[in-house]
Amino acid sequence: MSSSHPGLSRSAQRVQAALRAQGMELTVQELPHSTRTAVDAAAAVGCAVGQIAKSLLLVTEDGRQPVLVMVSGANRLDESKLGAYLGQKVRMASADEVREMTGFAIGGVPPVGHLESLRTLIDADLMSYDHIWAAAGTPRAVFRLRPEELVQITSGQVLPVA
Repeated sequence: MSSSHPGLSRSAQRVQAALRAQGMELTVQELPHSTRTAVDAAAAVGCAVGQIAKSLLLVTEDGRQPVLVMVSGANRLDESKLGAYLGQKVRMASADEVREMTGFAIGGVPPVGHLESLRTLIDADLMSYDHIWAAAGTPRAVFRLRPEELVQITSGQVLPVA
């Protein structure tokens, strides 16, 4: 696998492969500076904080349904609004749950390439940008895409989640 994407870490290669498998010509890049937080990521790529698509993994109260929520970096997820939409309370997944369900560590969870299929919800505010940036498997890896492409690659549902 490394021969097809030299220079990328194994996790970033996995994201690049997942994008290619969906026919997307998007390029994962690993940066010298951390992109772990939305503010860090925006500074690293030179965009507005709102253009960063934060990946937040939540779990329903019964612990059975993981939900990946892609939130604009300028927004804070409203867990009660999300819970009302899903019909039950939700909580943030623990670091161990995030790794177990996605195969990635917090700070680098991408919208694709997970160990298991995840229901994905997308912050409606991300749709107002021409381009957004998402994590790509490590706290220093990102890729740029159009909001419509995020919907396409995740089969995500766009909702007001902030």
